[in-house]
Amino acid sequence: MKVTDLKPALIWQCFDEITKVPRPTHHLDKMKEFLVDWANRHNIPVKTDAVGNVVMTKPATPGHENAPTIILQGHQDMVAEKRNDSNHDFFNDPIETIVDGDWVKANGTTLGADNGIGCATGMAVLLDDTLVHGPIEVLMTVDEEQGLIGANGLEPGMISGSILLNLDSEEHGQLVIGCAGGKVTVCTYKYATEAAPADYKYFDVHINHMMGGHSGMEIGLGRGNANQQLARFIWEMSQSCDVVVSRIDGGNLANAIPREAIATIGIPADKEAELMAYAAEFNKTIHAEFALAENPDFTFDVTATATPATIIDKKQSAALIATIFATPNGVQGMSNAVPGLIETSCNLASVKMQDDKIVITVHQRSSVDSRRDEIADRIKALYQMIGCEVIFEDAYVGWAPNPESAILATMKKVYNDLYGKEPAVMAIHAGLECGILSGAYPHWDMVSCGPTLMSPHSPDERANIPSVAKCWEFLKAVLENIPVK
Repeated sequence: MKVTDLKPALIWQCFDEITKVPRPTHHLDKMKEFLVDWANRHNIPVKTDAVGNVVMTKPATPGHENAPTIILQGHQDMVAEKRNDSNHDFFNDPIETIVDGDWVKANGTTLGADNGIGCATGMAVLLDDTLVHGPIEVLMTVDEEQGLIGANGLEPGMISGSILLNLDSEEHGQLVIGCAGGKVTVCTYKYATEAAPADYKYFDVHINHMMGGHSGMEIGLGRGNANQQLARFIWEMSQSCDVVVSRIDGGNLANAIPREAIATIGIPADKEAELMAYAAEFNKTIHAEFALAENPDFTFDVTATATPATIIDKKQSAALIATIFATPNGVQGMSNAVPGLIETSCNLASVKMQDDKIVITVHQRSSVDSRRDEIADRIKALYQMIGCEVIFEDAYVGWAPNPESAILATMKKVYNDLYGKEPAVMAIHAGLECGILSGAYPHWDMVSCGPTLMSPHSPDERANIPSVAKCWEFLKAVLENIPVK
């Protein structure tokens, strides 16, 4: 079975078209061109702004002209993550989709259902002439995953509506009315090199096949952080023998939990047996620690390698490893306002070696902006102690819940009428563009919803097929039941 065989047909056909368009964050020219061409092919009015946001419109069903304009909003970009054995080129290759039972997934890469399904849903609304609704605006923003550039750069006059349904949530049956803000801390460590000791033996230490995932929605699931576990091993080994470091690399994206990390280390030749014994012990330890939260097949390997030409200055590498190991990671505090909600978290996202410097990226999230800034400042203080240059990037604010929202009341009633139960109304620890948009357009009434997605931001990402159908059913009923002005 192919994706285009699934129901509801319009959504999956539109999603199939989207998967054929390369659209990693910050590289959306092809996606914008596709959307404009698609709209023109279907005689749908379309316009773009300077940052690349696309707005498509549809008039009201006859008799519903006086209903308020509804904005259906999603983002064009996808997180580009792949397995180590994948040769996929995100800048040129289409995503290869696979139907597996009740799920759609990709072959070795992220699927891009975050937020391709949201965009496809908006496109389906524009195409479906059987729907009953007021005026519709479909807003597709750019670069949500890093920087929220589209939401920040939305030009005045692009949108006329004041009720926004964000289609970027990841659990059917939830209506999201609040989200965390975030900030990225970038620490640059300039280092010197020295000749690799010739009387040492050298090894590649490699952690691979961890689950990774979304650094907001899945940060509280207890998954391993490959960067931190690698630093942990090196630091612990250094307590009993001299360890030098030639290279270190792990993780890729600020908003993804790192699945893989690798380092090349050296030890005195007579310590090889000690290293291998401790590696075996460490492997057992971390598999036991993460037994209930991780992919049971994740690997920790220590293999002999050739002597490198140089190593990082010994004092500098020792300081760096200790600092990476000590970096706050995971849940840092729970909300006092919303029981069960993670308030503040850190993701030790990536460690990248570049010529004479190593760049460490840490992503902080919090529903309280001052706590977001406080944890970012702690990271800054920590890394400045070893001489790093530290800057902050891509700060965005949270979205404060409004439980008295009129559109929320409508959606709760519609959900109850359809399914005989109340939806879950909640705030989430992920970032949504609603936070930015609520600051720029405080009069907008906003709710976020969507189908069930699992493991977004990782190659295990998958979309639940029955939930897409239910979301479509729900959205159609909501649009039909929007109160007339």
